[in-house]
Amino acid sequence: MQNKINILFIINPISGGKQKGQVPTIIDRYLDKERFSPNFLFSEHVGHAKEMAEEAVNKNFDVIVAAGGDGTINEVASVLARHNKILGILPLGSGNGLASHLKISKNIKDAIEIINKFKIVQIDSATLNGKFFFNLAGMGFDAHLSALFSNSKKRGFNGYFQIGIKQVFTYKPQLYELIIDGVKYTRKAFAISIANSSQYGNNVFISPLASVTDGLLDVCIIKPFPLLKLPVLSYVMLRAKAEESSMIEIIKGKSIIIKRESEGPVHIDGEPLLLGDTIEVNINPLSLKIILP
Repeated sequence: MQNKINILFIINPISGGKQKGQVPTIIDRYLDKERFSPNFLFSEHVGHAKEMAEEAVNKNFDVIVAAGGDGTINEVASVLARHNKILGILPLGSGNGLASHLKISKNIKDAIEIINKFKIVQIDSATLNGKFFFNLAGMGFDAHLSALFSNSKKRGFNGYFQIGIKQVFTYKPQLYELIIDGVKYTRKAFAISIANSSQYGNNVFISPLASVTDGLLDVCIIKPFPLLKLPVLSYVMLRAKAEESSMIEIIKGKSIIIKRESEGPVHIDGEPLLLGDTIEVNINPLSLKIILP
């Protein structure tokens, strides 16, 4: 009999605002034990999943599954992309943008079935000022919102939505200078998202035609708009019509430099960070091994 594959599940106990104590029991019930030898760890703070993934790589785990949201996936995948190990995903977050793009089910039993089938594909990753992201990074309104959301007691989509509605009335667009593959653009923008995949999560699409295997990033510029048009922008994103909208400009590229008026928040896979006025983003083609449907 061939050796079983050592697989580690790193579980974020508070992702999506729901307790995850039962997750190991469910995994144990549905995981193919003929093929895998499972281990479980719970993360305790921001950055902990990354530390545990580093340790696991050194202990010769071949497969590490991020059980959480886009932030947990980012921490684990950032390590695995550097060490050429295999990522699995159990989408337990509130948004699950990358998992939704990759068609990984939010139903935990179905997501485990995907792991059991063990089909491995390579996808692109990207770096923003040297920090990995796999779904979306951005600045402007959504980064401002991520920073506020991270300091809020409210979790889940409803909490995010409540903060967003309050902030949209007072947020002022900024001027940006972008250099995309050597071509210079000057744009005033409400927000700029750099998309590896198609959506923020919850089926809110910023770049519906984005691909994680084309070696390109989609720079999505949301133009300033009168508040009366907010329902139109929401409709455009929920119906995956960004490419057809005059409110959003999408420019594809591999190497992106963005200069803004001052330092401020950015988000990397939904996690907020304060950075300076110059942001540099690059694509790393087919640099992450991942288990997909």
